[in-house]
Amino acid sequence: MHIAQLSSASDRVLGTILRRQAEDIPDAIYLKSGGEQYSFGRVNALANAYAAGFRDLEVRAGDTVATFMAGSPEQVFTTYGVNKLGAIWVPTNTDYRKEWLRESLEDSRARVLVVDAALLERVAELGSRLPFEWVVVNGASDIVLDGVHRADLRGFAQLPAVEPDIEVAHSDTAAVLWTSGTTGRPKGVMQSHSAWVRGSESSIRSFDVREGDVLFNCLPMYNSAAWIAAVYPALLAGVPLGLDDHFSVSTFWDRTRFYSATHMFTLGAMHIFLWQAPPRPDDRDNPVRVASTIPMPDRLMEPFKERFGIERIAQGYGQSEVFTVLLRIDDGTRRWKTNSAGVPPAGMEVRLHDENDVEVPVGEVGEFCVRPAEPYRIFNGYFNNPEATAAAFRNLWYHTGDLGRKDEDGEFFFFDRKKDYIRYKGRNVSSFAVEAAVNAHPAVAQSAAYGVQSAELEMEAEIKVDVVLNPGATLRPEELATFVNETAPYFFVPRYIEFLDALPLTPTGKVRKFALRERGIGDKVWDRVAAGFVVKR
Repeated sequence: MHIAQLSSASDRVLGTILRRQAEDIPDAIYLKSGGEQYSFGRVNALANAYAAGFRDLEVRAGDTVATFMAGSPEQVFTTYGVNKLGAIWVPTNTDYRKEWLRESLEDSRARVLVVDAALLERVAELGSRLPFEWVVVNGASDIVLDGVHRADLRGFAQLPAVEPDIEVAHSDTAAVLWTSGTTGRPKGVMQSHSAWVRGSESSIRSFDVREGDVLFNCLPMYNSAAWIAAVYPALLAGVPLGLDDHFSVSTFWDRTRFYSATHMFTLGAMHIFLWQAPPRPDDRDNPVRVASTIPMPDRLMEPFKERFGIERIAQGYGQSEVFTVLLRIDDGTRRWKTNSAGVPPAGMEVRLHDENDVEVPVGEVGEFCVRPAEPYRIFNGYFNNPEATAAAFRNLWYHTGDLGRKDEDGEFFFFDRKKDYIRYKGRNVSSFAVEAAVNAHPAVAQSAAYGVQSAELEMEAEIKVDVVLNPGATLRPEELATFVNETAPYFFVPRYIEFLDALPLTPTGKVRKFALRERGIGDKVWDRVAAGFVVKR
């Protein structure tokens, strides 16, 4: 273990840290993926070679480079190469297709797209008028994009591995990651080098990373968590990272054994599915010491640790805008109250404000508002969206849009989400976006999407959609589910569908979703699972 020395703000630059680790521990392993291993020295050399490739495509400081890639070492090399030029990488959700994909790629404002060969067909399906000058393909593919120049990502590795002579500041934006779009179109969250580094330092402390540890990631790499809990903490701590491109319940513990991983990170219902898997005699026979499982129900905390031999569970509440708002460590040293979300980490001030930005009294519900103790610890604002940035930063505080309360001991409790979105299997899914996907069917006049509490996890929800058809139109639930599956991200396919004559509206014409929720799941509700409908990913 070789912790990167960051003595000043100017040291908190990702490319600089990678170079120094390559100088100090060149032969130490940084990335493992399947049977491949890459040392810190090799990763830095590949990052420099990739930077040369992007510079040949005229990528300059401040430019954006879009990525449409599954988790892989090549994606890591790409991001470092882009950042060493002072440019910005913008990942795209690999579940997106058709208009969802087009909008995300267009919003990136990128001239260059880096895409896996296996995903290139989805880009080709978008037809002409693609917003790129160059497509850089990772892997072999015969697919050609009309009007777009093409380069081979594998060829970048053969270019001279010379450190770019580019000055990059810790305050510069390193990446733009998209929100889930809770009020409409997703917003691009601009993350500085410093924000990534500060968040990773916090992860190293909360995960109790030590000499000999190995981190493990199987989260999608368009998600901030993959980088803040795995890729960058491994960089800063000088420890290896085992990298898989997907999560599998049946092979999860085998993969931790394969990598000798001491740390795991799961979101949403992932760890619930691990818990629900049939017990095995070797459940404790795994190398994991620390698990970050967000969120873990209190009732399962100790049983999960006991069954799988986990010493420490780290949880928290955060966003792409603020990686860690609250932190909770369950290692036996503190007894947290039931459903506690934890306390603010060092260097972060958290208050609960009312609609007038006045702090609410202890025990009352207010909006989580955040103010860091130093600059560039949270996000730089929303990409190409100054109006949203101004709305989020009011009276010197960043407003999260989430609600909570605090008790007399200073512990915070998550209460609800201020905006109407659905927490579904680790994703924050916009009800607005689901409704748009459903309403695109020609037989649908109106719909309302909302969450119904999941049986697996009380903080998760299944998606229910109530639908009103056009006069004279007919539509079966299976047909609507198939339509959504074919035209939108697969996780938009509702668990429940119910056809109604009309939706309950307020005097101003807004849907009264609380009235729909009160109806519950009646006999006329179609259940995707009970019907045996298979969602295609």
